[in-house]
Amino acid sequence: MEFNVNLETDYLGMTLRNPVVASAVPANAELDTLRQLEDAGIAAVVFPSLFEEQVEFEEWQFGSLQEYGGESFAEAAGYFPELDHYNTGPDEYLLALEAARRAVSVPIIGSLNGVTKGGWTRYAKKIESAGASALELNMYYMPTDINITAEQIEANYLELVAEVKSQISIPLAVKIGPYFSSLANFSKRLTEAGADGLVLFNRFLQPDINLESMQIDPRLDLSHASEMRLPLRWIAILRDQLNVSLAATSGIEGHRDVIKLMMVGADVTMLASAILKRGPGVIQTILADMQNWLQEHGYRSVRQFKGGMSYRNCPNAAALERSNYMKVLTSYTGPST
Repeated sequence: MEFNVNLETDYLGMTLRNPVVASAVPANAELDTLRQLEDAGIAAVVFPSLFEEQVEFEEWQFGSLQEYGGESFAEAAGYFPELDHYNTGPDEYLLALEAARRAVSVPIIGSLNGVTKGGWTRYAKKIESAGASALELNMYYMPTDINITAEQIEANYLELVAEVKSQISIPLAVKIGPYFSSLANFSKRLTEAGADGLVLFNRFLQPDINLESMQIDPRLDLSHASEMRLPLRWIAILRDQLNVSLAATSGIEGHRDVIKLMMVGADVTMLASAILKRGPGVIQTILADMQNWLQEHGYRSVRQFKGGMSYRNCPNAAALERSNYMKVLTSYTGPST
């Protein structure tokens, strides 16, 4: 028997029409892309990130030209990261965000990417003023200094979250990687510092080496389906311990992935690779398949099963920890044919 299915979910205080959100990619700043995503059924869009380096570079550039003149600028500019392929300067970013807000009716979530405290964080308020419904703080940091302790790194993250949160009134989500020694405790402290939600997980870019040029070759590989299991495990663990929004990202390719992540307690799922590989039409496919699955299994809404397989609620919670580790390894006989 067919019946209407309600796909609505709540994320960062917003009621979204479904749990499928577009992760931050450069194409999300293009108005045609935004309209295609909205027409395909996307619930919200994370705008491309404004980077700490962009803000600091522009401020340094202006100050240098004022103080020293243009003749010394070109050489000194080499000390900053190459910005040619970054989305825009900060002012252009804000104008693009305003245009996006006017172009579509779905919520636009702004994105800031940085790791240090400083004047660049004031752009959190400017992003809010440009019309963002919420802000995602993406903290991507590679701790290469052997003298910096884990405590120092975590303290820096917490201070940055508190600083950004103090400047805005819209909800704040914090996107982090999985590489923390006590991830559950650190997640708790992030919420205490002001995070209204967590996005799990950031994907660190792994470098390669070009053997011909003998240069480090940064690589961006699209995620694959198996990567979904890491956020699945941690959202299941955190769902009943934290009273904040939880977003899952990485490896989400179809409706089954969305349903699994909702079952362990995700409020939304964020897609990038699937859209890049298959186009905005993949959203329609996921939502239609999701509706069919819910009808076949007797669910009238996603809220009925959300969190039903969290750590507290699943029938074999130990499987989320270590108990099945030896069993799986010792029973593995190779890939099935």
